[in-house]
Amino acid sequence: MSSPAPVPGPRRGRPAAPVPVPPGGHPLKVDPARLAGPRGTTTPAVVGVAPSGTTTHLPVYDETSAGGLVVQIAPGGPEAAVIVRRNRGGRLEWCLPKGHLEGEETPEQAAVREIREETGILGTVRTRLGVIDYWFSGEDHRVHKVVHHFLLRAEGGTITAEGDPDGEAEDALWVPVEQLTERLSYPNEQRLAVVAQQVLRRTPEVLGHPDPGAVE
Repeated sequence: MSSPAPVPGPRRGRPAAPVPVPPGGHPLKVDPARLAGPRGTTTPAVVGVAPSGTTTHLPVYDETSAGGLVVQIAPGGPEAAVIVRRNRGGRLEWCLPKGHLEGEETPEQAAVREIREETGILGTVRTRLGVIDYWFSGEDHRVHKVVHHFLLRAEGGTITAEGDPDGEAEDALWVPVEQLTERLSYPNEQRLAVVAQQVLRRTPEVLGHPDPGAVE
């Protein structure tokens, strides 16, 4: 995997907040063949990582999050908004915006809100990309987490991480969709980017434009 390009450090006035690595300290796994449906469509898939047998006696809590790729059409082709944050070791990571559902939100509503908060971009959901299902354990419980991912069309806003209520994102920026697999830090998100590329190639009208540009 290519190393993410360096980006500026914390913005003035905001200390670098520790950001947890994916539960278990390892990348999640997604099979893009299970996320991609017939030509011109996508079929959401649930790909799981089973809980460790040594913790199966612990009580289980369910968590649901949502996010994804919000895409704008630029002169050079489609671009997606990503965030830059630091893991516990201080290493910069490039990630897709996402977060927990709040109240009675649907996954679609949560994806729109989380992306707006973390990137400053207002988007509308155009299609599902897939679902990642995994487990991790704490000292006294296990968590079963489901993360819904969508492809959104950018409708407005200015890209910035200043509105992130948790202060985890150090920066937000546009990245060409064709470069996402090199820029994103985790394989599961790289694979979702591949699915998004497939969708944009096969159904460019998904963004409401006749030709969003070539996506390699």
